[in-house]
Amino acid sequence: MHRTMAWSAATVAAVAVLSFPAFAGTLPINGHTTAAPVSSVAVKAARLEPHPEIKRAIVALQRAKYAMQHAAHDFGGHRAAALVECDKAIEQLKLALQYDKN
Repeated sequence: MHRTMAWSAATVAAVAVLSFPAFAGTLPINGHTTAAPVSSVAVKAARLEPHPEIKRAIVALQRAKYAMQHAAHDFGGHRAAALVECDKAIEQLKLALQYDKN
């Protein structure tokens, strides 16, 4: 009897999820939940994107570099060295992504 109830509950849950397309728009993509409906192609593409964390790190470093370049102060004399290190880190991450393609 418990198996019948479990199967019934599972079937009802599956039918409910498949019957309401609104659930499709709340699928998490790269850790973010979307409010708008998302096609299954977009969901698959987001999951298959190679190394999204590395790409986000490159963008974050570029933003930090821009902020340091346009800051009103020199961060206690560390701005020049930080800019050099940001450039090195960005270059290394780009090389890592290139190496993965080979």
